[in-house]
Amino acid sequence: MALSVLICDDSLLARNQLKKSLPADFDASIVTASNGLEALAILRSQEIGLVFLDLTMPELDGVGVLEAIKADAMDCLVIVVSADIQPEMQKRVMELGALAFVRKPASADKLAEVLRKYGLI
Repeated sequence: MALSVLICDDSLLARNQLKKSLPADFDASIVTASNGLEALAILRSQEIGLVFLDLTMPELDGVGVLEAIKADAMDCLVIVVSADIQPEMQKRVMELGALAFVRKPASADKLAEVLRKYGLI
């Protein structure tokens, strides 16, 4: 059964690049959002198992999305995919419940490694 996946990034190019970089054996049904508010609307209306989340976005950033996921006790895994590689930010998102932090642009090898590590493929 396919895992429901949300890719949230304000860049269409980044969303498409991430989709193309997912492993061929990753059985996923993918929906996308272009900002944090769209992501939360999707998370509140659909059962999503995994979120790939950018941090720097308009409307509501990734940290705000993580805070809402935690506050609402939403049952989904989150992998942050961001160019913001500051150690303080990485620590903060992990404290908010992110499963992993992947540097943008995410390579196919890195995505496969993280998905394998957490038993998602």
